[in-house]
Amino acid sequence: MDKMKKEKIPPGARVALSLLGFYLILKYVVRPPIPFSVIFMYMCMALSGSIMYLTLFYNIKDAIITPIFTFLGGGVEGGMAKGGRYVLLVAMPLVVWFGSYQKFNKKMEPPLDSRVIHPAPPVEFTGLYNPFRVEDKDTFRKNVEEGKKVFYQNCIFCHGDLLDGNGIFAHGFNPKPANFQDPTVLPMLQESFLFWRVSTGGISLPQESTPWSSAMPKWEDMLTDEQRWKVILFLSEYTGFAPRTWE
Repeated sequence: MDKMKKEKIPPGARVALSLLGFYLILKYVVRPPIPFSVIFMYMCMALSGSIMYLTLFYNIKDAIITPIFTFLGGGVEGGMAKGGRYVLLVAMPLVVWFGSYQKFNKKMEPPLDSRVIHPAPPVEFTGLYNPFRVEDKDTFRKNVEEGKKVFYQNCIFCHGDLLDGNGIFAHGFNPKPANFQDPTVLPMLQESFLFWRVSTGGISLPQESTPWSSAMPKWEDMLTDEQRWKVILFLSEYTGFAPRTWE
């Protein structure tokens, strides 16, 4: 008790202020932001440590309960103590009001743009036909093999060696690279669309295609038209899915 009389701030108040400061640091200072579940875990550990500290060095009744009753009951005199009681009297209903206001106040937000997973390509890409999809079987097979070589030199890192979107870099992207083994991908797309997407990459997607954006680069800056068309041939032949046609 004598030790507590020498302290200007009661130990319970010091602990409460420390916990509040710790929470504010976790919430607003630490970057990147921490999920609420993690903050809750840290606060529970800090509270447990604070309780152990108080029970080891102080009497709980003298350290916490008695100062609260003394402060609220007017046992502590002086301008600061009286002002503190007035502040508490005003702050408590304000906190309740603010919490209720935040809960029930609906923010006015503009409606979301309509989302399009497969946007229409620009006019210059519409109706293009793969010039390397030829009738001659030997020539066609040669074109497929050349497309295979281009794929495994450039595309395997994201789309994977099985073309299933599980390349070694795939885990770093959200959304993941396209899975060409999915029967709802290649059979639903025309070759002109595929050529546009391969050529211009994710940067060409219009606003209505977000959040289904893409990290694919502009391959037209790195591969020739011939290489891009042959890659599309290889995708079709490897998966067994023929691209969608007007017929």
